[in-house]
Amino acid sequence: MGPIGTLSTTVFLASVVICCCFAVNSVADGVTVEEAKVLRDEVHEMFYHAFDGYMKHAFPLDELRPLSCGGEDSLGGYALTLIDSLDTLALLGDDEQFSYAVEWIGRNLRFDINKTISVFETTIRVLGGLLSAHLIASDYATGMRVPSYENQLLYLAEDLGRRMLPAFETPTGIPFGSVNLLLGVDENESKMTSTAGGGTLTLEFGILSRLTNNPVFEQVTKNAVRGLWARRSKLNLVGAHINVFTGEWTQKEAGIGTSIDSFYEYLLKASAASKLSSPSLLSSILRRFFQAYLLFGDEEYLFIFQEAYQAAMRHLFADPWYVEVNMDSAAIVWPLFNSLQAFWPGLQVLAGDIDPAIRTHDAFFSVWKRYGFTPEGFNLATLSVQHGQKSYPLRPELIESTYWLYKATRDPRYLDAGRDIVASLQYGARCPCGYCHITDVEDHKQEDHMESFFLAETVKYLWLLFDLAVGGDNLVENGPYKYVFSTEGHLLPASPQISLVREHCSYYGAYCNTSGLRQDSYASVMWGRSSKVNGTRILGEWGPSRLQRPQTSQWRTSNSGLIKGFCHGLTHGQKFGITYINSMDAPKEKEPENHKEAAPSENHPVALFSEMSLADSSHEMKENVSSQSPSNIELKSDTPQSK
Repeated sequence: MGPIGTLSTTVFLASVVICCCFAVNSVADGVTVEEAKVLRDEVHEMFYHAFDGYMKHAFPLDELRPLSCGGEDSLGGYALTLIDSLDTLALLGDDEQFSYAVEWIGRNLRFDINKTISVFETTIRVLGGLLSAHLIASDYATGMRVPSYENQLLYLAEDLGRRMLPAFETPTGIPFGSVNLLLGVDENESKMTSTAGGGTLTLEFGILSRLTNNPVFEQVTKNAVRGLWARRSKLNLVGAHINVFTGEWTQKEAGIGTSIDSFYEYLLKASAASKLSSPSLLSSILRRFFQAYLLFGDEEYLFIFQEAYQAAMRHLFADPWYVEVNMDSAAIVWPLFNSLQAFWPGLQVLAGDIDPAIRTHDAFFSVWKRYGFTPEGFNLATLSVQHGQKSYPLRPELIESTYWLYKATRDPRYLDAGRDIVASLQYGARCPCGYCHITDVEDHKQEDHMESFFLAETVKYLWLLFDLAVGGDNLVENGPYKYVFSTEGHLLPASPQISLVREHCSYYGAYCNTSGLRQDSYASVMWGRSSKVNGTRILGEWGPSRLQRPQTSQWRTSNSGLIKGFCHGLTHGQKFGITYINSMDAPKEKEPENHKEAAPSENHPVALFSEMSLADSSHEMKENVSSQSPSNIELKSDTPQSK
């Protein structure tokens, strides 16, 4: 019996004890349409209680102190909560506040400041907030067009993205965790970063590339994902923390929660959702809205997600819970439910794997029912709050999954869950000027802090849940586009401008021989020397971005004679160069004869690709492409514990 099987009895008993102890409390009268309207209006008031408190007592500081009615700079000192709230204001139809916020930010915000910021947090909160608001404010079809708006938020987003690019100057392509907006990466900056921190940048940077016609933003984040995935274990698991210079894992615990969670999320959300629309993966109830997740149409992300998801369900799933294991051996390290895992059932809904999502959500929500909130950590062995992880910082993940499960099933129990969550927040977290962190879920002691994501995500998903129950007449459910939610809850439209750029030919990550091949792509923004490391060509510096549309031309490297695009005649693995590297116990693959050993490059990677001739693999195309296409890979585990 494997390690998951060994734990299964304990975990099963944990599920029975928790769920049965609260079975009576969990049976609620069904939420009627009239009550859903009342709850929606209550959540609307919750948003403005917190937002008005921020604007009155904290703005333009980053975040609100809701107990003392003050403010604090917590990230960069650039009105973080206002930026994070922009698309929620638009979703609620607040033209006046949305227009004021867009205009104020356009006039006053600047990033040429001597501040060291988190690349991950700044990307998902600030860059994502600016891009989402730009796409709403600049488009008449959204109904929230700001008349005075002239792309100021996009210029700011591009400036911010450019200032974060130095973080990607590492031998692995995986970025540093922090960067100074004025000075770049400090020489003493830590070389350790989390998997989520390095692998959850693709949506925001990818959209920035498509809006600025500068592919470098998307390419560096794709390189980061490749750098992480290439260093996965033989079990297709990734660890929690990695050295961005050596590529060695410094924390080998694999899981779906802290430090890893959104890595899985962005693989699916950046992938070609249409490839998942087969009967084996999607129920008919899902097909009507699943196309909302066709954002980049990138098969590479889908291919990686399918392998990563199968591995997670095989090695981490102790039905209905998830555990942390050693990425190499799958030995259980930590039988713990941590609150960040609660996003997973929602992700499973997007992947069409509904049954385990329902069971897992039931288990997670039973913890909320027990304490009134979900603690940061709940020990499945002792059935108690994990020591040192007793807080609830107003996280949205459980609410997010509740919304997606209701959208997929229309089961009224998810409205009941939403009602319970509203009651907990109102009676336990509400304070004079906003909503407070809960220091200890057992005694509900409040802490004087309110994260910006409370307005960006927590109340947004609650409002969407109840609005959907009364008809869903809002920008997300009935707007001009389908939307992808970023990991910060920002609305990213699957519009032609974003999803259909050059029909994706510029974003497949392949480089093709120019002989006999012509293809439109973006003008080159790269130059400088190129070199090879272990058979992989590395391009050096990048040039400045341009918002004006470039001339249509081939994207050609200075020395390679290759252009970027979709290469015919390659197998799926050859197109994407997915293989094991840097594995101590994995057998080394025999290197092709035409690959010669090269000295390590001194250049920093921007674009990675393997040199190969089209002639070497053209005869394999017909035999391999159909069998290895992601559309033929089922998104499920082959163990009895998964769907």
